[in-house]
Amino acid sequence: GAGRIELCAGLVEGGTTPSMGLLQVVKQCVRVPVFVMIRPRGGDFLYSDREVEVMKADIRLAKLHGADGLVFGALTEDGRIDTELCTALLAVCRPLPVTFHRAFDMVHDPLVALETLISLGFERVLTSGCDSSALEGLSLIKRLAEQVMPSVLYVTSEFFSPGGGITERNLQRILEGSTASEFHCSARSARDSGMKFRNPNVAMGASFSAPEYSIKVADVAKVRTLNAIAKNIL
Repeated sequence: GAGRIELCAGLVEGGTTPSMGLLQVVKQCVRVPVFVMIRPRGGDFLYSDREVEVMKADIRLAKLHGADGLVFGALTEDGRIDTELCTALLAVCRPLPVTFHRAFDMVHDPLVALETLISLGFERVLTSGCDSSALEGLSLIKRLAEQVMPSVLYVTSEFFSPGGGITERNLQRILEGSTASEFHCSARSARDSGMKFRNPNVAMGASFSAPEYSIKVADVAKVRTLNAIAKNIL
């Protein structure tokens, strides 16, 4: 029932650019639009010149391998939208639609930032309302919609895509309270590894990384449940 996929690697870091092999296989398996994350690393959204080169190269490759849209975000050191970089990346992305991801939740002034994104030509913004989850940030999401949408003709309820901590328990409150007509979530659960031999003394990542023998997967039942809740409300 999902209407779109945001394809990323590195969910522990909040999502990074997936491999082109993954994109190719996913495109062979699904019929819904696939939007590709363009984020060369975890951490902040202040990028070096070399990282920008990587982002542009990844955008070109994603388009070549069938991406239906792109997802990225870039900020200046003082917490504003990096208009110069975003303009340059948007030019490489076109004619595909582009979403500004949850880098938005790290901006200094969200109202100013939103007006900037609209003027630059982004089709969508993912946001948790600059808080730990979309439920916690619900009042800001609603305020953004109320203050900006009436003055901009092309912005619709699809422009705002609440995301962050969305579950079956809070989706109804978020959709009803935000006036959004879509939402964004991982709908994931843990699946135990199929490995029978396990070495408990070795980890492949840093101490904060996910355990080797527990795999995070998209939970089909959760997707269907969330979709049913949304259809009932919308």
